[in-house]
Amino acid sequence: MKLKIEVDCSADEARAFLGLPDVTSLNAHLVEEMKRRIDQNVAMLQPDELIRSWMALGGQATEQFRKLMTAGLGGMTRGE
Repeated sequence: MKLKIEVDCSADEARAFLGLPDVTSLNAHLVEEMKRRIDQNVAMLQPDELIRSWMALGGQATEQFRKLMTAGLGGMTRGE
């Protein structure tokens, strides 16, 4: 036996029916706070510092990848 129920309601109506709290104002507050923090952090960064930090991470990642590949190939040549 198949039973199909189709409910046509908005998200607000479904939330109220299920007894869930309305978190719209909380969500708006959190989004505004994240925007404010992002704006503060972007304002603190200078372009040359940003590029330097990216390059440092890229160099470390490249070195780690090289070590991983070297270790993997070393294991293959020893027959492990």
